[in-house]
Amino acid sequence: MNRFKTMAIVSLAALALSACTEKEKAESVEKFTYTVEEFADLQILRYQIPDWDSLSFENKAFLYYVSEAAKCGRDITFDQFGKYNLRIRKAIEKIIEEYKGDRESSDYKEFLVYAKRVFFSNGIYHHYGEEKFLPGCSQEYFKSLMESTGQGALCEELLPVIFDPALLPMRRCNDTKIDLVANSAVNFYEGGLTTEEVNNFYDKMEDPADPRPISYGLNSKLVKNEDGTIVEKPWRVGGIYSKSIEKIIENLLKAKEYAETEGQKNGIDLLVKYYQTGDLKVWDEYNIQWVDDGAKIVDFTNGFIEDYDDPLGRKATWEGIANFKDLGASRRTEAISAQAQWFEQNSPVDNRFKKESVKGVSAKVINVTALGGSCYPATPIGINLPNANWIRKEYGSKSVTINNITEAYDKAADESPKSVLTEFAWDENEIETCKKYGTITSNLHTDLHECLGHASGQLLPNVSGGALKEFSSALEEARADLFALYYLADNKLVEMGLVPDADAYKAEYMSYIRNGLFTQFTRIELGKKNTEAHMQNRKLVSEWVFEKGAKDNVIEKKSRDGKTYFVINDFVKLRHLFGELLAEIQRIKSEGDYKAGKKLIETYAVNIDPALHKEVLERYAALNLKPYKGFINPDIVPVVKKGKVVDYKVVYNNDYLKQMLEYGKKYSFE
Repeated sequence: MNRFKTMAIVSLAALALSACTEKEKAESVEKFTYTVEEFADLQILRYQIPDWDSLSFENKAFLYYVSEAAKCGRDITFDQFGKYNLRIRKAIEKIIEEYKGDRESSDYKEFLVYAKRVFFSNGIYHHYGEEKFLPGCSQEYFKSLMESTGQGALCEELLPVIFDPALLPMRRCNDTKIDLVANSAVNFYEGGLTTEEVNNFYDKMEDPADPRPISYGLNSKLVKNEDGTIVEKPWRVGGIYSKSIEKIIENLLKAKEYAETEGQKNGIDLLVKYYQTGDLKVWDEYNIQWVDDGAKIVDFTNGFIEDYDDPLGRKATWEGIANFKDLGASRRTEAISAQAQWFEQNSPVDNRFKKESVKGVSAKVINVTALGGSCYPATPIGINLPNANWIRKEYGSKSVTINNITEAYDKAADESPKSVLTEFAWDENEIETCKKYGTITSNLHTDLHECLGHASGQLLPNVSGGALKEFSSALEEARADLFALYYLADNKLVEMGLVPDADAYKAEYMSYIRNGLFTQFTRIELGKKNTEAHMQNRKLVSEWVFEKGAKDNVIEKKSRDGKTYFVINDFVKLRHLFGELLAEIQRIKSEGDYKAGKKLIETYAVNIDPALHKEVLERYAALNLKPYKGFINPDIVPVVKKGKVVDYKVVYNNDYLKQMLEYGKKYSFE
């Protein structure tokens, strides 16, 4: 799932019962508070599920079970993000549940902040920056908590992992000057494997001439035995994570009873077969079925899907999302996808790298009913699947924008009196342009990125989809972003009625450059490098066009009252630069030019100007805003009468810690 992570955009109607009057609906929206709590650099939000009561009983039942399936893989994600994460989480849960001492002390409050961060990040590494974060209390105090709850025997093993900043410091290493595998804490490799050994293992399997290659290594741990032999241990029933996968299957089979179409039922059968066998050919069969299962309303993603967290871009993290289609909002994405061939043909890339026929690009706006695995609590706002290039070329893809998540971001921002826009925009014209058009163009950026950007282009014959290795994710996100940025300024969108006028795109150009060059680094500690794929993408794009447009002063770095601003002086030339970089990154991907891709990332995407970094952190801190946001899920609760389920209702939670502890009890199987 190529994910699109940015601030949210569209604000549609909030949840209201279908029988309510318009006045009652307005009151319902007004009473719903999106912000739950804040701690560290995090803000916890809620999201609503609009139009729930307009769904059929069968749709609700299907969503209930696929939502349960989405929650059943939580332990998998924790374990994948580091081999100590599960034991640390369970030790923390036991302390919170059983500690009899002073819970009002400053030490305990610091421990509780650490606990909440671990729950949020699915482990002891920052969910975005990927560095290990440390407790605010002392090691001695933490030890006393463990001992007082009968966990003293674990202290010797776990406390150094928790408190030593030099021990397993990064979840995913991206410093190519050192060994990526050996210096990553992710639990994908075992036995002292090196990057060279892993690459050699899979290079022997892959056939560059295979037009339909499986995703080698996607769903397994690679282990080096004491005798030096290297073997794969699959994540499947009877293998690693068997208990969790069995629960996922149990809920998927219950959901199958309420599936909309035979195609959707067949897809579930294939997914279950894949989980049972670990056969990646079956995974491909499932994805082909999933792309066009005929379902009109309800859908889900579930599996080992994204490889962002693997330093080599091969192993996939488990995730799950349950969702249904927003029929009204989907008209926009459907209009875009219907013109996919026009956009492909008019792209500024070399004709050799264009698809002659763009197949099966389906696009919709969805509302999620549950987030799970690596999509919980932090989640993407856009999805494009499947990831296999040959399936996308021959069968197409699904692209979605997640409406109720973007709405929650917007509504939560409205609850805050302070704004990043007013602090970092150069003048009132920029502020007013972004306020007038920002929602529209940011939303279209997501649509174009997901619906068409990821679906565009093709690899040349004999080029492997994994040729760009550790740089593939950032370069792919940059490619999709550039596709969206280039077309946002095209008059085609005006002709299609998707933007109100030809100047609307300027709002997104302003926001993108401001964020890519400057404001996104509020998310990174001073002195740290830029490591997350989506942030690298935005920095790469913005830094490249800033540098290449310098002689024409396309983007100007200005200063006023000791504060830095980035101002676009020539929007037409900026669009041309976006097109140039899109053409080059498409060439890099199509040709598998690892060397050129590496140079782009290392030159433009990684290192942050320390003076600018210090300034942006100080200015952002003065706003008292949290740079990262995540969600707690609502509960879907069966309504039972006379021993029979007659309906499903939505219950909105407002206690983050309570949900984390409940999930630790209900959805922990490993």
